[in-house]
Amino acid sequence: MKTTRTFLLIAAVALVAGCARQRPPETATVQRAADDFELPDTGPAAYPEGAGPRVGIDEAHGNYHTADGRYRSFAQLLRRDGYRVDGFDALFGAESLAGLDLLVISNAIAAENVSDWSLPNPSAFTEIEIEAVEEWVRGGGRLMLIADHMPMPGAAADLARAFGLLFHDGFAYLPDGKGTMTFRLDDESLAAHEVTGATGDEPIEFVTTFTGQAFRITEGTDGTALMRLPDGSYLLLPEVAWEFSQATPRIPADGMVQGALVQHGDGRVAAFGEAAAFSAQVQERNGESFPMGMNDPDAPHNARFLLNVIAWLTVTE
Repeated sequence: MKTTRTFLLIAAVALVAGCARQRPPETATVQRAADDFELPDTGPAAYPEGAGPRVGIDEAHGNYHTADGRYRSFAQLLRRDGYRVDGFDALFGAESLAGLDLLVISNAIAAENVSDWSLPNPSAFTEIEIEAVEEWVRGGGRLMLIADHMPMPGAAADLARAFGLLFHDGFAYLPDGKGTMTFRLDDESLAAHEVTGATGDEPIEFVTTFTGQAFRITEGTDGTALMRLPDGSYLLLPEVAWEFSQATPRIPADGMVQGALVQHGDGRVAAFGEAAAFSAQVQERNGESFPMGMNDPDAPHNARFLLNVIAWLTVTE
């Protein structure tokens, strides 16, 4: 009986937290880019203005985050660092991808799920597109693949699998039922790596995420677990986003990650199971506004972390 009450309490907490997170557009919670967000000081720019690698942010697959929308701060931060960033509204193919140095896909979604966040959650990409992206990366292309909580992992699962990653179409929670997670260098939940600055003079102490999924790096993949969930974490797998009950399937998330780096042929992939961490958004609910992303006081290092990830992806050796 105690176990039942505990589960119901966790589910209730998760549902309340969900009201402030990403939901279909017809819900009462509104999310928008933070108009007053000031880019934090991240040091000297990596490239002269407009001289850096070409970055395309996918906007052709029902994406929840776009260059002029909820990922406006993402684009602004990269542009200030010298990258050439634009929305990318073309379907994926050898010809369209040839014009990019880095492809960013954040929260793509199949057409049937744009306003219906319930199962099933089919791929947002055709098999031809997936083959094109895989071949492009294997030949030296660079991909940043971000898929938040359900239904986004279902939409990106086939593409992720092409790079040895197993996305889970659910919601990841810590053992205490919290969806907001902090990955730290000092407890090794955040890996010591050049992306976290662990090899330099200014290490990134921690990175904060805001409710997403968790995934696995499959055996034989040349991948690095960058952000690892603690033992006792779990995934809830609802039929409808944010609708949880005692009957909602639940699986352990021990050993799963929310961030990974993959070497794939001559190319590189950075994959993440949460999208808001790289944004600066405002969520409005019941007449109140709350920050979420790089503008959150609990995420002071996220902007530097993002730039480090982009630098790792775009470096030429």
